[in-house]
Amino acid sequence: MRKLEKKVLAPWIIGAFLTSIVLTGIISIVYSVLREFSVVFSGSSLIILTALMMIYTLLKFRAWGFEMREDYLYLERGVLKKVKSKVPYVRVQHVDTQRGPIYRIFGLSKLVVYTAGSRGADVGIPGLLPKDADEIQEELRKVAVESEEEFGDAV
Repeated sequence: MRKLEKKVLAPWIIGAFLTSIVLTGIISIVYSVLREFSVVFSGSSLIILTALMMIYTLLKFRAWGFEMREDYLYLERGVLKKVKSKVPYVRVQHVDTQRGPIYRIFGLSKLVVYTAGSRGADVGIPGLLPKDADEIQEELRKVAVESEEEFGDAV
């Protein structure tokens, strides 16, 4: 089972920290309305939320895995809700690699696999090196074409 690049932890941790700051702000405002503003309460909230978010981020990273099997792409992810996905190659419509500004800063890509079926029927693999994302994209393209030739159109 392949894991994500450790580099993906950096943008995830930054996002978790920013989320902690926003949640602390909301909690502090609510607390100030109900009681008197407290720097100690706000600081404690920030420390606790940041610690919880960092733990969650590390668990999310550890839970992520994927592999290309004989007939399908297999993905495992999730901390509180474990998700195991099997994407049959015959259902693959197209595959994109995405590199937003944050991912470009950290030298990462996200692979998105669009499948036949209902709207929003796509899966993404975050935290890949660009060369790995390109290789997986090309391999998925090949096996999708082979599956279509063997089994016909999935739609």
